[in-house]
Amino acid sequence: MKIEEVKSTTRTQRIASHSHIKGLGLDEAGNSIAVSHGLCGQEKAREAAGIVVDMIRNKKMAGKALLMAGPPGTGKTAIALAISAELGPKVPFCPMVGSEVYSTEVKKTEILMENFRRAIGLRIKETKEVYEGEVTEISPEEVEDPHGGYGKVVSSVVVGLKTTKGQKQLKLDPSIYENIQKEKVAVGDVIYIESTSGAVKRVGRSDSYATEFDLEAEEYVPIPKGDVHKKKEIVQDVTLHDLDVANARPQGGHDFLSLMSQINRPKKTEITEKLRLEINKVVNRYIDHGIAELVPGVLFIDEVHMLDLECFTYMNRALESNLAPIVILATNRGICQIKGTDMRSPHGIPVDLLDRLLIIRLMPYALDEIVQILAIRCATESLEIEEDALAHLATIGTRTSLRYCV
Repeated sequence: MKIEEVKSTTRTQRIASHSHIKGLGLDEAGNSIAVSHGLCGQEKAREAAGIVVDMIRNKKMAGKALLMAGPPGTGKTAIALAISAELGPKVPFCPMVGSEVYSTEVKKTEILMENFRRAIGLRIKETKEVYEGEVTEISPEEVEDPHGGYGKVVSSVVVGLKTTKGQKQLKLDPSIYENIQKEKVAVGDVIYIESTSGAVKRVGRSDSYATEFDLEAEEYVPIPKGDVHKKKEIVQDVTLHDLDVANARPQGGHDFLSLMSQINRPKKTEITEKLRLEINKVVNRYIDHGIAELVPGVLFIDEVHMLDLECFTYMNRALESNLAPIVILATNRGICQIKGTDMRSPHGIPVDLLDRLLIIRLMPYALDEIVQILAIRCATESLEIEEDALAHLATIGTRTSLRYCV
């Protein structure tokens, strides 16, 4: 018997410059652990970021802003990404760079506002009456076309649904049959049909068919428990920008003219202030009725000195609105010119906005910390490196910067 080495089939993840960062690396009390979660050094900055994470989780930080200031290669972007990792996937995190706002198609303030809205999440909870189960039959009933002609039309459709408790046959409207066809539902799939709107959602293939081998890999789900007709709580996570975009696109018809106008329209449509106010009203009504809850996320703007005075004044206003995310700014400039003016100011940010910011200072790394970071990077990239080489790279890093030696 010949045993050969079997190569692992797990997909290798692409390695980016911050892919080794998994969190802030703090203990239970919020004190920083020297080397943890891919971060090393910057103890004070990490502890400060830990307090910010706690405040965001308790929803006490909305509309406030942070500024991370320090020389290049001191881990400003790394700490911002660590904050996003700590907050988890449910809290929206929207990274952008200061120079992104300059576009020939859209106003600067529009791009800023778009990113502000991307960083605010809405968790909508709805209790819906649904029919849920594994499909046992789909049989459309056809009748002669009442308008004459030779074709036949679907008058109704009989769908059999089965759960662990029992099964039911439903006679449904022909419009629901169209929805079933759109979702590509077949016998043996687990679906649910909303009784109010008639929307059909395919959950997956029933796990009693899991032994069949099909060409496409299916997601197998267990047969639903309980009755076929039940009340179900559905939770959706959307951002305000998703709502804006969904309502900004004009719902064109299927005729030739509307198709042509869609082709000729410029790629990026600007979302009007009026539409946003309408959406805010609806969102506020949802929050008041307890249907939805607001999840303020994080907007991270790197190289913030690239923004100009218009953007800063707009940001001042955006931070004051009742739907505002937590804004984290990062810059590596000291006292420099505010873009678009002759004034000089710390970090290239106007003083009136600076007064709103909580500043986290990042210090340059010491020699032993650079050695640690290089070791972590080598481990991430699966490189073997000698101690002397590490030490030599670290001394280059102290003379130049961490970016250069990585």
